[in-house]
Amino acid sequence: MNILKYPFWILYRIWFYVLVALPIIILFPILIISIAKESWYPLFFKLARIWAKFILVGMGFGWKINKLQTPEKGKSYMFIANHTSMIDIMLMLVIVKDNPFVFVGKKELAKIPLFGFFYKRTCILVDRSSAKSRQAVFLRAQRRLKSGLSICIFPEGMVPEEDVKLAEFKDGAFRLAINHKIPIVPITFFDNKKRFSYTFFSGGPGLLRVKMHEFLKTNQLRIENTKQLNTKAFEVISESLKA
Repeated sequence: MNILKYPFWILYRIWFYVLVALPIIILFPILIISIAKESWYPLFFKLARIWAKFILVGMGFGWKINKLQTPEKGKSYMFIANHTSMIDIMLMLVIVKDNPFVFVGKKELAKIPLFGFFYKRTCILVDRSSAKSRQAVFLRAQRRLKSGLSICIFPEGMVPEEDVKLAEFKDGAFRLAINHKIPIVPITFFDNKKRFSYTFFSGGPGLLRVKMHEFLKTNQLRIENTKQLNTKAFEVISESLKA
């Protein structure tokens, strides 16, 4: 039966990359202007949200968000979520509207044609094998937070194997949040792996359910509480995935 789905899956994957590239090509002049100055990043963020919606709708995805708490407009946060799919980036952009954020992501994505051009100029890139690179992330994130932006990190640091629901969290996001006294916003993506995982012959249109959990405060925490905060955030998302 599945053999009949293979042509669909091949075309579906190709269609995804067409959708990724098309808005970038159409909006290219405006995108170039939006990254000319760091202070213009909110404009780029709005364009990125249009790009993300275009892809999700074009792939046949709808989304449903259950918010236990809503971010206040104009405040800075540390957004974190489980990482399972190439559409995690798009879905995160769609569900966070009034708090422009900067992704902290792996430098390898900068090699993707067209997408990588803007990725490396707007995101905070990290080489996880380099201690110097990890330290530079803190300095760049500090500058962005001071300008009123938020930060988004997938704390697993990778996309785990298909049979792993949630991999162990790295400490970076939590150390940053404590240093800057910004709340952690744990977010669970329930269906991204099912709808569009990194397994080529899989996936399909459907609903993407999201849960934005109550925020984890950091204003009373110190750097030695990093692991404790890490564990608490992990448990919130892990328990949600079990439900």
